[in-house]
Amino acid sequence: MSFSRMQSTNEPGSAGLTSNALLELSAVTKRFGGLVAVQDLDLVVRPREIVSIIGPNGAGKTTVFNLITGIYRPTSGEIRLENKVLGGLNPDQIVVRGIARTFQNIRLFNNMTVLENVLVGQHTQLKAGLLGSLLRPPGVVREEQNARKRALELLRFFGTSLIERQEEYVINLSYADRRRVEIARALAANPKLLLLDEPTAGMNEAETLDAVKYVMRLRDELGLTILLIEHKLAVTMGISNKIAVLDYGRKIAEGLPEAVRRDEKVIAAYLGRASVADQKTSE
Repeated sequence: MSFSRMQSTNEPGSAGLTSNALLELSAVTKRFGGLVAVQDLDLVVRPREIVSIIGPNGAGKTTVFNLITGIYRPTSGEIRLENKVLGGLNPDQIVVRGIARTFQNIRLFNNMTVLENVLVGQHTQLKAGLLGSLLRPPGVVREEQNARKRALELLRFFGTSLIERQEEYVINLSYADRRRVEIARALAANPKLLLLDEPTAGMNEAETLDAVKYVMRLRDELGLTILLIEHKLAVTMGISNKIAVLDYGRKIAEGLPEAVRRDEKVIAAYLGRASVADQKTSE
């Protein structure tokens, strides 16, 4: 599978300059009892970048997402969005600040329709309270109409098939379409930063190519910044401005895709130490 022609044209900014960072992790550590899941992680994500976090299973990638989104709180270190510390905020407060995410295992409401699932994603954007929802004054009606219009626009971003199936229960959709609905629901929160946890997991080659195009459109057309976890290296190497590699909770490499691809520590983490010597022999 080749994604070389999709290589991002936006180069990341100079390392060490964090004044224009959208998201910044500084010496972030997370311990669960005696287990150190993430250790002294530094990471900078700048506006309109696609940054990938990769690493073997158990490297701490999803833990990083859970720290950023407030599911976990760091044992030490700081996480800042637009230079404002996120520490101590609950997940719903972090969504309001501008961070939305998808999950490795799709989390949709299977007993709700495609449209209803996307509408749920707008709950932080709506102002109507319980009384307004019951009495439904003109302002609330307009807000509901605008929310529906916005939800349909987000579904249309992914093509006509989801629009045509907007009233179907999501459980009846294909795996790839459910992934799209989950991303649309995250977009409904109007985020500045979108966290995608393995968005192409379980997809065949054609579906993966389609998903890659959507991820790039999210940045290029909607101006989003994207932090990505992905096991398919062909995907991350093709679309990332920058890649950070974790192993046992530590960052062992960071940089442009081609540099990361040839890093001996990365090769060893994925393939074992013997593979480094094998690669040298073959060169």
